Amino acid sequence: MKNKTEAPVCGVTYIDEERVKKIEEDFPAGDLISDASEILKVLGDPTRLRIVLALAREELCVCDLSVIAQVSVSAVSHQLRLLRGQRLVKFQKKGKMVYYSLADKHINSIVDMALEHADELQK
Repeated sequence: MKNKTEAPVCGVTYIDEERVKKIEEDFPAGDLISDASEILKVLGDPTRLRIVLALAREELCVCDLSVIAQVSVSAVSHQLRLLRGQRLVKFQKKGKMVYYSLADKHINSIVDMALEHADELQK
C-alpha cells in the first residue's frame, strides 16, 4: 500500500519536449528565482507576516509594531532588519521617532494573495 502523503506521479516516463521547451523559453533566470525564494522565506515567518500586514495598513513605529506582533521591541527590531535586508520595508525618521512602511505595493499584493489562498483553503 502506498503512503497517502506521496504526490501522485505518472506511471510511465514521457517528456513532452514541446511543452518543456516552451516553458524553458519564458522561465525566469536562476538568480531571479533565488531572490524570489528568499523573499518568500522571509515572509514565511508568522511574526514578520504580522508586521507586514500591519504596515500594509499604516506606517508604524517599532513600539506600535511590537504590540501588534505581540513580541518585544527587540524582537520586532530584529525582524525589521531581516525585512529591510530583502527591501520589503523602508523607514523614515521624524524627530526622535522612526516609522516603518512597506517598500512598495508589490509586497502588499503578495501578502493579499497568500491570505486569500489561505482563506479559500479553510472553506
